[in-house]
Amino acid sequence: MTTTASACAPPSDVDVPVPDSHRDLLERAICGVLTTLLPDGQPHSCLVWVDHDGTHARVTTTRQHQNGRDLERDPRVSLLVVDPADTTRFLQIRGLAELLTDGAVEHLDALTRRYTDHASYYGSVHALERAAREERVMVRIHARRVTLDAIHAERPVPVGQASDPTSASAASAAVPG
Repeated sequence: MTTTASACAPPSDVDVPVPDSHRDLLERAICGVLTTLLPDGQPHSCLVWVDHDGTHARVTTTRQHQNGRDLERDPRVSLLVVDPADTTRFLQIRGLAELLTDGAVEHLDALTRRYTDHASYYGSVHALERAAREERVMVRIHARRVTLDAIHAERPVPVGQASDPTSASAASAAVPG
């Protein structure tokens, strides 16, 4: 069964893509910081394992965890991934979360293999009995704004114009409107 957070994420054809220059941050075993909004509007941040499906950044959680409950109520989300080899290089994705149950445990196991030496999450990282108490969801992030560090960002420079290295400290792309 596929389910979506209460405020549905818009169609993926309006998603802002992650530039090739920073896609590796979603392909390596680097923890990200996922920020959701608590019921009182305060931000709630936690470390998460990340990957992507070619279009969307993805993380995993459960409906019972605070971030899962937050996303059920309010799908606005931010994901920050910082390159541990060069902490001036980062990727921030802000958008709307779509919560999917189909394939969620398989996604968790794939992330488990990437981030640990274990083949599966339940029965290795956590007790198998825990799986019966949790409803696992895959969080697909529909990006509305992608921000990169300016030092490493690939920015197109119009023909005939020199780039201005003193401009903004971060490159950003957003969905118009």
